[in-house]
Amino acid sequence: MVKLIECPRDAMQGLHAFIPTETKAAYINQLLKVGFDTVDFGSFVSPKAIPQLKDTAAVLNLLDLSTTKSKLLSIVANQRGATEACHFEEIDYLGFPFSISETFQQRNTNSSIDESLVRVADIQNLCAKHNKKLVVYISMAFGNPYGDLWNSDIVIEWTKKLSDLGVEIIALSDTTGVSNPENISYLFNNTIPEFTNVEIGAHLHTTPTTWEEKVNAAYNSGCKRFDGAIKGFGGCPMANDKLTGNMATEHLITYLNENNIETNLNLNEFKKSFTKALDFFPG
Repeated sequence: MVKLIECPRDAMQGLHAFIPTETKAAYINQLLKVGFDTVDFGSFVSPKAIPQLKDTAAVLNLLDLSTTKSKLLSIVANQRGATEACHFEEIDYLGFPFSISETFQQRNTNSSIDESLVRVADIQNLCAKHNKKLVVYISMAFGNPYGDLWNSDIVIEWTKKLSDLGVEIIALSDTTGVSNPENISYLFNNTIPEFTNVEIGAHLHTTPTTWEEKVNAAYNSGCKRFDGAIKGFGGCPMANDKLTGNMATEHLITYLNENNIETNLNLNEFKKSFTKALDFFPG
């Protein structure tokens, strides 16, 4: 069975107009009815960096977790944010953006790659102490627009370093939409069999015309964990480039259904979520 991770946090974070806390919570509560494996709902980062998500703790307080099987994930960028997130028992996963582009890592978390590896180790220790799991996103995993050195072997090298720290979930992330079937297939075919103790996922940004070939390449190379956002809303506001959007969740569901791949989603609740998203996000 494939795990689908819905990412309203990723969809919301770049919007300039502040979304009221109650509105955010109502939307996430609807998503929790769908049956996603995980909902990436918020972020404990500096309000100056991502003002849209300054109310994550307040949103969490309004969520109804009584009937959902979905787990909650929150993004953190340093030990301070991780410590804050660990105060909440409701949060199952902490997500850390780890870029293998030096330029982007400085831009995104104000730290070097080597400094970020130390942060990962510290956050991993916090997770172990507080019964949470760390999800590390290897951003710029498929290339970068800054001219920083990139190749697939670099991705595999960093996957090993993260695995050696005890990280059990790593999402290969296409931050600027540059992935293609060839490098997707190569990376998943060369990480999943080698790192059997790590769940390797796909966080792919895409265009309306390239989504299917990307999903197909990842799935047929062994990937069983996919991040998405309804209608493909969002993208990383720290990239400072004109980005393609997130992988649209409805496209993922279409692909999986057409190939008779089980997801255990409540499609009626998904339709309600889809309708709500059209009102929630700008067209």
